[in-house]
Amino acid sequence: MARFFERIAGTVVLASGQPSAFIIALAIIIIWAVTGPLFHWSDTWQLVINTGTTIVTFLMVFLIQNAQNRDASAIQAKLDELIRSVGKARNEFIGIEHLSERELVALLKTLEELAGDESSHRLAIARLIGSR
Repeated sequence: MARFFERIAGTVVLASGQPSAFIIALAIIIIWAVTGPLFHWSDTWQLVINTGTTIVTFLMVFLIQNAQNRDASAIQAKLDELIRSVGKARNEFIGIEHLSERELVALLKTLEELAGDESSHRLAIARLIGSR
């Protein structure tokens, strides 16, 4: 079941990101708007577009979240491999995405303290930006 969902989700997310998907959605909205006078701007006419967009939005939330989860996992695996492959990198950083928010903030604060004072960072960044 999971493999089936991943295959469908991948296909739908890929297709929904294409210009043709936008054109189709725009065409549906235009057709709906043009038919307004035909249906006398009725409540049912309005309900059709409201219900349709609500259903599509509801389903797309899950599909997009699935795609983002897969992308984040792939990026994390790549970063872990880079950490593992670089000689002076600390392998302890592999898997830190599983830490709690509080643990991550504490780690970030420690790393910033190890890196030096903030003013030297600002100067280094200013030099970097100025060199472009």
